[in-house]
Amino acid sequence: MGMTMTQKILAAHAGLPAVAAGQLIQAQLDMVLGNDITTPVAINEFKKAGFTEVFNKDKIAIVLDHFVPNKDIKAAEQSKQCREFACSHCVSHFYDVGKMGIEHALLPEQGVVTAGDCIIGADSHTCTYGALGAFSTGVGSTDMAAGMATGTAWFKVPSAIRFDLKGTLPANCSGKDVILTIIGMIGVDGALYKSMEFTGEGVASLSMDDRLCICNMAIEAGAKNGIFPVDEKTKAYMAGRCQREPRIFQADPDAEYEKTITVDLSAMVPTVACPHLPENAKPASALGHIPIDQVVIGSCTNGRMEDMEAAYKVLRGHEIAPGVRCIIIPATMQIYRECVERGYVTAFIDAGAVVSTPTCGPCLGGYMGILAAGEKCIATTNRNFVGRMGHVSSEVYLASPLTAAASALTGYITAPKEV
Repeated sequence: MGMTMTQKILAAHAGLPAVAAGQLIQAQLDMVLGNDITTPVAINEFKKAGFTEVFNKDKIAIVLDHFVPNKDIKAAEQSKQCREFACSHCVSHFYDVGKMGIEHALLPEQGVVTAGDCIIGADSHTCTYGALGAFSTGVGSTDMAAGMATGTAWFKVPSAIRFDLKGTLPANCSGKDVILTIIGMIGVDGALYKSMEFTGEGVASLSMDDRLCICNMAIEAGAKNGIFPVDEKTKAYMAGRCQREPRIFQADPDAEYEKTITVDLSAMVPTVACPHLPENAKPASALGHIPIDQVVIGSCTNGRMEDMEAAYKVLRGHEIAPGVRCIIIPATMQIYRECVERGYVTAFIDAGAVVSTPTCGPCLGGYMGILAAGEKCIATTNRNFVGRMGHVSSEVYLASPLTAAASALTGYITAPKEV
């Protein structure tokens, strides 16, 4: 029996001719990732286990992004611990204030991850890098500590679900609408510990930003990872960017999938995941009049350049509705700078929005946009659990940047027009 794309990558990194779903393997790692919240825990475990050296200073990335610039003393102490560890071990890929960005936007942008890699990260949305044709998955801080020391990790080889994409997206839809629709179809445990493998002629019509967004939220369906084939768009994105030579793996024609789900991209509509689960997806046009207090456009899911451009196209020349707070967070310093150079930041400010330095901030209820009791927010983030962005009685609605920006102008959840 043939292997899926994920299984081929894992076999190569385990030094095996083949692997099968359910098999336990030990794989060599190309990158171990942590952030300012998860890395301090990993450092403590690293030291507790008696480790004194990292396995490869060039294969560890530490990104300060969750509470940076530091929001309080505890956050400052966590960042200090990360800085001292990175310095003492000469970690090559350490990103601090001024150079950092939201980790899952920053690492692909900087070429730190590439096709064919096997990557673990102490953050659940590490599955983002499957958009480049890599196997990447989130782990706990203890696994991060072991990975930093040994350069290996144990995995149970996942079975796979194939998503056969057809058609092209309407102009008022993006990758966010695709993944919200899929999670609405299969549920938050519909791909539990499985690989979500996206194939079909519709893949070619999706931008890299669309693919990064889709893979980012694979974990919200319970998946071990999400992954796209490497095509001409992927190669063009990686060209002159990636710091290692890409390795391209393809699924075998007789690869075994648990099932195949056909997704018609041309049938997509602007979609919103209502509280309190990402699976609670509904067409934006079917929600009626739901007033909002806050809009957040950013995060590792939707803070990339295409997301900023979408917000700009909707907001330019208009004003945010009275009583609505609109927070826009470019995901990296490079994206932030391009927004400045293109005039997007001026347009956002003129519309009445605030623009932040890159940070995860409000996504996890950290800072830069905490919700009070009863408040409602439409956000381009990835989770809308109870209390995710603040008070337990607040509500978070997940949507694309187009839908979020359109809602900012009306003051209630609004399906965007084609722009």
